[in-house]
Amino acid sequence: MINRRHLLAATPAAALIPATARAQAPFPERPVRYVVPFPPGGLTDIMARLVGQKLSEIWGRPVIIENRAGGNALIGADAVAKAAPDGHTLLAITMTHTVNATLFPNAPYDFRRDLTVISVLGSLPLVVVVNAEKNPARTLADLVQQARTRRLNGASSGNGSPPHLGLELFRRAAGAGDNITHVPYRGGAPSVTDLAAGNVDLMVSNLPECIAQIQAGRLRALAVTAAARHPLLPDVPTVREAGQPSLEMTNWTAMMVPAAVPAPIIARIEADTLTAIRDPDVGRRAREGGFTVEGWDRARSLPFVAEETARWARLIQEAGLRAD
Repeated sequence: MINRRHLLAATPAAALIPATARAQAPFPERPVRYVVPFPPGGLTDIMARLVGQKLSEIWGRPVIIENRAGGNALIGADAVAKAAPDGHTLLAITMTHTVNATLFPNAPYDFRRDLTVISVLGSLPLVVVVNAEKNPARTLADLVQQARTRRLNGASSGNGSPPHLGLELFRRAAGAGDNITHVPYRGGAPSVTDLAAGNVDLMVSNLPECIAQIQAGRLRALAVTAAARHPLLPDVPTVREAGQPSLEMTNWTAMMVPAAVPAPIIARIEADTLTAIRDPDVGRRAREGGFTVEGWDRARSLPFVAEETARWARLIQEAGLRAD
């Protein structure tokens, strides 16, 4: 007769551990990939590297930044959406991804279903900029006049990106019609570099991506899209001050993971990410790069990202925007 004592003796020790305890394995167990679906040097890359470095210290495991640009930021996002849901793959996003949810209805992943947000890390304005040497515009009104009277090439960091939407808002506000040709690039850094080289005429650029070129005198800032002037550009007026309030908009960057990651691991990533972004040195370096540090928890970040997705869906439909 097999009694309880014999049964226990014959049972592997691991099987006696409650399932909940077995599930709570140390995290992370190996290096973590932090996928940035843009080239190096852009705003998403800047913030991901700041937060990733601090998470490496907190976790005692490398957090490897993996730049997977292309496909209008769809390629990198798709890779994370289809990654193993174990928390070892993170995704850096911007407003671009909430726009993509409508702009690319046949995307290879479902933004609303396949990914979930950990934290909105930071926000920032955009800046209307021109080449300081080749473009005579000194004010936003000057650029509006140019757009009404001659053809201009406007750069962006990709279809559906905040710079693209900013350019479209400028086109509408200026009444430029077909005078502005949209020139999409594969990220913010290469588009700003081409503007500084004089190969395009204007851009509504993310601040962290153009601030160095402005400070070096290669680009001229005409207006910031925020409601208030930015401390890094105190002499540059807001778009409202410059007579174009319809250009007000704010970009942001956040961290996401596959939606199927277990809740305890999501909670761990959330807690440690908030510790990282709220670190004084990380915050200082982010602000020096032009960011306003947000560091929102999931309770605040989830509805915000959902609202942004709905907001830009309405604008895309109303304006009839399409991917070039």
